[in-house]
Amino acid sequence: MDHAMDHAMDHEPLPSEGHAEVRIIAATPEAARRVAEVLRRAFASDEQRSYPAGSEGATRLHLTIDTTHAAEPARSWLATSEPSLEDHAHTDEV
Repeated sequence: MDHAMDHAMDHEPLPSEGHAEVRIIAATPEAARRVAEVLRRAFASDEQRSYPAGSEGATRLHLTIDTTHAAEPARSWLATSEPSLEDHAHTDEV
């Protein structure tokens, strides 16, 4: 990994507790918007910001989601998911 990128990430402000920064990179703006729409149906979020990514029409879309105001089914998933530092792989992966 590029050390300059590592260093820049260290100084990037973290979202407030209960919030998450989401960055979507897609080949088309429509694809990015579709993913953002799913997230907005599950969580409260701020206004999305989009930026060009590359020269082929790709898009970067950024939004901040509020995980404390989750809709179903995200609320039930968050309530039952227990993060584990030891279990990095998904149990259903082959």
